[in-house]
Amino acid sequence: MKITKLTNNISLKRQLEGGNEEQLKTVRNVLQDVRENGDEALRKYSEMWDGIKLDDFRVSQEEIEEAVANFDEQLKQDLEEAAANIRYYHEAQKRDGYKLPLANGSWLAQRIIPLDAVGLYVPGGSAAYPSSVLMNVIPAQVAGVERIVITSPAGKDGKLPAAVLVAASILGVNEIYKVGGAQAIAALAYGTETIAPVDKITGPGNIYVALAKREVFGEVAIDMIAGPSEIAVLADDSAYADEVAADLLSQAEHDALACAVLITTSEKLANEVAEEVEKQLRELPREAIARKSIENFGHIYIAESMEQAIEAVNSLAPEHLEVVTENAESDAEKIRHAGAIFVGRYSSEPVGDYFAGTNHVLPTNSTARFASGLNVDDFIKRSNVVYYSEQTWQESAPKIARLARMEGLEGHARAVESRGWTKGDK
Repeated sequence: MKITKLTNNISLKRQLEGGNEEQLKTVRNVLQDVRENGDEALRKYSEMWDGIKLDDFRVSQEEIEEAVANFDEQLKQDLEEAAANIRYYHEAQKRDGYKLPLANGSWLAQRIIPLDAVGLYVPGGSAAYPSSVLMNVIPAQVAGVERIVITSPAGKDGKLPAAVLVAASILGVNEIYKVGGAQAIAALAYGTETIAPVDKITGPGNIYVALAKREVFGEVAIDMIAGPSEIAVLADDSAYADEVAADLLSQAEHDALACAVLITTSEKLANEVAEEVEKQLRELPREAIARKSIENFGHIYIAESMEQAIEAVNSLAPEHLEVVTENAESDAEKIRHAGAIFVGRYSSEPVGDYFAGTNHVLPTNSTARFASGLNVDDFIKRSNVVYYSEQTWQESAPKIARLARMEGLEGHARAVESRGWTKGDK
């Protein structure tokens, strides 16, 4: 890993590759095709890109039961415990609306209403991601969403990974479709003969999925446009180099575009971590991917003080931040911008990815400056409610009419004046 001194004017932000014009054109064509031709288009793309012919996209109850019956019992218990932890954490995010009394029997209120239907995209390919199922479904359930749909590309055998089906079964979700890619996003946004549309789409995916989510935004809501994973570690000489290196590689192995950064006040630790990263890379099953990440987006910065290091972290606004310092809790309190913060030696980032209960769907590429991780609020909407009594209206109408006319909106003024004092009883 590259090691440099941290200076005040250094930029820690990545320049990431986005979708190109050809990819965007492909996505737009797919979206239009699915919108116009529904299931027929889904079948076409499943055969073209996934190499499978499907008559029925929906996963049957028999397939779910078979996956559960043949699944490792210990792993199932681990998923169940992780689900309980995630639910416990997200239950604390629930909130009620409020009602504010006014004079003369009038009142104002805000109602909290769950979305009717949401769709979760689960990536496919060579890996299975049951953790994505847990992280996306549980906050929606806690919010009170009644219809939750999962889409994911099937393998060559025409099936979804057993781990994904088991996670869905643990949560009681059984509306699952074997559809992936941009065509899945189109189906969730516009609907087809088989798949009814949803109100919001969440979940990670490749560049085609990300571009499709961006294109359908407005037709439906989306969670975010997430980029490749990233981790920053803030450490001093109390940290262990082998542990820091392992944590950096835990994110580097995700993607060649993933970002792994160490910011430290210790030159000794910096050199030791660089050596450990190289050593551990050679033993990592996903070495090729992780090495590209480290070579392109891996960096070690040596700060003159912890204050400078903390300010650099806030500039980076990383998706994941580990604080491994002698005063980890107090240093973590000074962090303003990070998607998730892992405090202390034993709070390694994968703890949050899988088990602790916090959500692992997080803002990337410095958007933690203004964005938050997936949470219960992402699955609700708020309605403002106004009730004015006759007396409150009489007192307020002249004021409202004056304000409306000040803005040149005579119709607004007449609307508020139309009811009331000049009319007799019906």
